[in-house]
Amino acid sequence: MRDDAHRLRRSLTLPLAVLYGLGVTIGAGIYVLIGATAARAGLYAPAAFVLAALVMAPAACAFAELTGRLPVSAGEAAYVRAGFRSGTLSLIVGLMVVAAGSVSAATVSVGSAGYIRDFIDLPDTTIIVVVVLVMGAVAGWGIVQSVTFAALFTLIEIAGLVLIVWSGAVEHPELPGRLPELVPATLDANVWAGILGAGLIAFFAFIGFEDLVNIAEEVKRPQRTLPWAIFWTLALTTLVYVLVVAVAVLAVPLDELAASRAPLSLVFARVTGLSPAAISAIAIVATLNGVIVQIIMGSRVIYGLADQGSLPAALGRVSPLTRTPLIATGLVVLAILALALALPLESLAETTSRITLTIFALVCAALVKLKLEGVPPPETAFVVPLWVPLLGIFTCTGFLLTDLLG
Repeated sequence: MRDDAHRLRRSLTLPLAVLYGLGVTIGAGIYVLIGATAARAGLYAPAAFVLAALVMAPAACAFAELTGRLPVSAGEAAYVRAGFRSGTLSLIVGLMVVAAGSVSAATVSVGSAGYIRDFIDLPDTTIIVVVVLVMGAVAGWGIVQSVTFAALFTLIEIAGLVLIVWSGAVEHPELPGRLPELVPATLDANVWAGILGAGLIAFFAFIGFEDLVNIAEEVKRPQRTLPWAIFWTLALTTLVYVLVVAVAVLAVPLDELAASRAPLSLVFARVTGLSPAAISAIAIVATLNGVIVQIIMGSRVIYGLADQGSLPAALGRVSPLTRTPLIATGLVVLAILALALALPLESLAETTSRITLTIFALVCAALVKLKLEGVPPPETAFVVPLWVPLLGIFTCTGFLLTDLLG
């Protein structure tokens, strides 16, 4: 057993955990997906985001129970190990989580370079290296410092989205009265096919809440705090997405919105009357936030795998000064830099989503096995009925097959 000086510190409360969850979930997706969802679902794009949230809900409930059963870092890997009793499958799942996070952070870091160049004329390579190294340094500084830093960025990021919603309601007072137009009141197959197709896109914007389980060893009272953090994150994310998309499709002509390469900048300028540079600055904050939260998540998964004996023990060492896994953090930073600088990134977002759906299905299956085998949860753990993880398997594999066969 590790002594207290070489373990992670339990210091995160529910508000910080929720802000971390929002920071890792609300990000670049909402800035680029509005146009694509509007192109497929038209005025019903908000309904597509509601559909995506409903599809995500069973997996969220499964994670909420499992984090109470096993409140450890590298949560997904630990869940699969407990359910399938396979160290190999557990290691594969853990590495899949790190890979998905690293690819996501690499993609976001490249995106941040594009926004930053609007203000500073430097080569993309230089910007990417500086961004990843600085965010890695913050992540290694300490969990409270890095999550507080990410929380501040999250508040700025959400403030920009709230400003869009507020301005839409104030500057366009007719919009609230048009909200009923966004509710599909038809059984037309083409309409619902468009909503389903848009829902497949919107689903990707919800990926991230599951990273909360990987800070389980740094959360106070994790069996109570983490389920609430997961549900608050999913609920608030859905609310923000639906309101922003509603303003977008009501305030901007649909063909113009669908054709825009920067749809949120277009909406921001249209409803606030401010320069698009303001939302570009907020987008920088959003992308930097996306990088730091993925570094935190990836390093904790590696730490957890090492702590479980699946990776070399050196990767699980915790600095007695910062109480963070510095070697694991450095490894994740190097992986992100390698991906961002060396690989083509066009299809990386889709790859991340496929990996994540596979992980979700395996986690839900692990909970099903634990329940069928009669393994009791702790008395204080959040518990869901058996049909919930079964539904999670169905929805995740269904989305994955629809994507692969499409």
